[in-house]
Amino acid sequence: MHYDIFNGDADGICALIQLRLARPLNATLVTGIKRDIQLLKKIDAGAGDRLTVLDISLQKNKQQVKKFLDLGAKIFYADHHLSGDITQHPNLTALIDTSSDTCTSLIINQHLQGQFPLWAITAAFGDNLHKSAEQLAHTLNINIATLNQLEKLGTYINYNGYGSCLADLHFAPDKLYQEMVSYTSPLEFIANNSLIFNQLEQGYLEDMRHAEQTKVEYSNEKIAVFILPDQTWARRVNGVFSNDLANQHPDRAHAVLTFTSDSDYQVSVRAPLNNKTKADELCASFATGGGRKAAAGINHLPQNSLGYFIAQFEKTYAI
Repeated sequence: MHYDIFNGDADGICALIQLRLARPLNATLVTGIKRDIQLLKKIDAGAGDRLTVLDISLQKNKQQVKKFLDLGAKIFYADHHLSGDITQHPNLTALIDTSSDTCTSLIINQHLQGQFPLWAITAAFGDNLHKSAEQLAHTLNINIATLNQLEKLGTYINYNGYGSCLADLHFAPDKLYQEMVSYTSPLEFIANNSLIFNQLEQGYLEDMRHAEQTKVEYSNEKIAVFILPDQTWARRVNGVFSNDLANQHPDRAHAVLTFTSDSDYQVSVRAPLNNKTKADELCASFATGGGRKAAAGINHLPQNSLGYFIAQFEKTYAI
């Protein structure tokens, strides 16, 4: 059996689209909301099984990877998050690059020698890697109007992945992937699926209007912290709102907090765009945290730890 295991955001979806356009096969899809990253726990793989794993931290799934390799499974793993020490095994192919200017879809684009670069550009925009997206677009002589369409789609797909559960999302990530994977170009998808594109766009714009009315909880020259209300729209928008703040204030780090059903906070952290470092280290210092250098998060921060988090956040970006 083959399993395609991928993050439910733009990067995970677009990475898999590229791979399956290049190498079609029937596979069991395993995904979830963006913060659902221990996806390998959802399957029971063994000898003869093949796993493609995209855009989820190897460090967070290391035990399952080792278990499946020991049982005789073969694993192809591509990612840009914290990995820790990478297991050396003949059945493991690991394409890991934790550079702050790349994402899994850009890694796959290189792996496939640029067969479907428009999907990689879309994903890079979704991960708020605008410079990387524009650099790749420049090599293809893409005009501004087309680039704007790819940026919108990447942003909207990424926005769709956020929420505390699948019910918060406009589309389940596996269903959205299945709607997109038959198109060699994201532009073809937009042209032929206006209902999906328009629903994502309308949801994004409405939720962002709510978010932009939120007052800052704490700020100085180096950091800003926002706490969104306990509403479904807030859980959907916390990641893209963080990206928007980072783009508006490139010298400042940002944290956006939303309430969870466990009566604690989910935290979305963005390093300054002009200093894309340490977000992963900050969030990994908390029990349920992780991510990458430029963007990371904490799944569960107790309310009584808010002051400590802000202090650590401020300390991390004080210099």
